[in-house]
Amino acid sequence: MSCLSASLKHAPPPRNGVGASCVVVPAGPWPTVSDFLLHRFPRVAPAIWQQRLAQGDVTDDSGAVLSADSPCAPGQRIYYYREVEAEVPIPFEATVLWRNDDLLVADKPHFLPVMPSGKYVQETLLVRLKNELNLPELTPIHRIDRDTAGLVLFSIRAATRNAFAALFRERRVSKTYECIAPWNPVLPWPLHRATRIGNAQHFMQQSEEAGEVNAITDIAPVEVRGDWARYALKPLTGQRHQLRVHMHALGLPILNDGIYPILTPEDATDYDKPLQLLAKYLQFVDPVTQSTLEFESQLKLLW
Repeated sequence: MSCLSASLKHAPPPRNGVGASCVVVPAGPWPTVSDFLLHRFPRVAPAIWQQRLAQGDVTDDSGAVLSADSPCAPGQRIYYYREVEAEVPIPFEATVLWRNDDLLVADKPHFLPVMPSGKYVQETLLVRLKNELNLPELTPIHRIDRDTAGLVLFSIRAATRNAFAALFRERRVSKTYECIAPWNPVLPWPLHRATRIGNAQHFMQQSEEAGEVNAITDIAPVEVRGDWARYALKPLTGQRHQLRVHMHALGLPILNDGIYPILTPEDATDYDKPLQLLAKYLQFVDPVTQSTLEFESQLKLLW
């Protein structure tokens, strides 16, 4: 049993654009809801859970409000709202490039996450758009890194969501990114990089490794300026950090990359030095209208 299989009938309504999170209680020695939540989320201060429970912000699958002393049973679904105390505003705005009844295309700035995660909840592209446009069912069909700027597609209606998501699952979307990286005239351009990418020693990094190919990118220079070049990157697969890993493996780390080759602390983010990676173009056949749709980011790389 999982939250994904649960009926949404009794899930709490979204709050400030953020839907309730759900956790399923496994078998374990937790007599009360409070005991389980403190064990399951050790990084959340006990006082915060006490406040949420006292305010009625924690419910079960039937919609009933749970208290700190409510009994806890294996398989029970518990709903709660993720909150971040003193969330830091991100001083960049997204632009909606196109919209119809089913789809919304946004141009995301650098530094803005797509989805709530970690210390980002309200300061995310999804929550901002939900609140600004009053679109409670808005859901991203795909994602790009917080550090990456450019095109992000959202589904507006649940009825057609799977049809658009299938485009990405079945690799029927043509995607082109651009990046700024060192220029190497010796490499045999254009390049077809086909390697295996797996986990590196640090959880934030990926690396190439021996084994069956799972990451493919076509790479070609578009413009050269001295020691630097602007490259077009066409990912044919979707591994985590694929473009950043492939460029780094070629000895051409993307300009201002804070993960490759050297991992820098997230709190060292410099708004004056955004990662020079941009989701520039998307093209696909609309599964509802059967028309070909093409989108281009209006953002520019800096070099």
